[in-house]
Amino acid sequence: MASGTRRDERARGTREALLAAAERLFAEHGVYAVGNRLISAAAGQGNNTAVSYHFGTKVDLVRALVRRHAEPIETIRVRMLDAIGDSAELRDWVDCSVGPVTQHLEDLGCPSWYARFIAQVTADPALYVIAEEEFYGASPTLVQLEEGLNRCVPHLPDKVRAERADMTRHLIVQMSVERERALADDTRAVCPTWQDTASGLVDAIVAMWRAPVTHEP
Repeated sequence: MASGTRRDERARGTREALLAAAERLFAEHGVYAVGNRLISAAAGQGNNTAVSYHFGTKVDLVRALVRRHAEPIETIRVRMLDAIGDSAELRDWVDCSVGPVTQHLEDLGCPSWYARFIAQVTADPALYVIAEEEFYGASPTLVQLEEGLNRCVPHLPDKVRAERADMTRHLIVQMSVERERALADDTRAVCPTWQDTASGLVDAIVAMWRAPVTHEP
C-alpha cells in the first residue's frame, strides 16, 4: 500500500513538472515550436516519452494546461458574481470578466507564464476550440456573466455585442501578457500592481461597451 502511494506521488510530481515546463516553453516559443523531448528535458525527465505517457498527444497536454487554470479562475468568478447579485451596473459585470484573470495571475506569483500561454492558444483556431470547451466546461458562470453584461446594453445589436465580447477577451489577454512579460523580464510594467491593471482594463472595456455604434459587423 505504501509503495503504491509513493508511486502515485511520484507520478503526480512528474505530471506537475511536465505541466510547468510545457507551459513555460509554450509561452516563450509557441505551442508547435516545442517538442515532447524538449519538455521532458526541461522537466528533468530522462525519458523522452514522459509527455506522451502521462498526457497522450500535444492537444491533450494543452487541454490539461487550460484545465489547470480554468478551475481556479472559475472559483474567483463565482465569488465575484455572488457579490454583485443582479446588479444593473455595467462596470460590475465587466469587473467580473477582468478580475478573475488578473487575480489568478497575481495568485500565481512571479514569474508566471499563463497569460502568454493562453495568448498562444487562443490565437490558434484549433487550440482555441479546446480552450473554449475547457473554460465553458469548468465554468457554468460564463453564461451567467454573458447574460448579465448583455442586460446592461440592451440597445446594442446582437452582432455588435458579439464583436465587443471578442474585443473584451482580447484586451484582457493581451494586457495581461504585457504585464506578465514585464514582470518576467524584470522591466517596468505600466501598472504597478495587478489590481491597477484590472482597474485600467475595466475603465477601457466599460468605455468600449458604451461607445456609439456607427456600423454593424
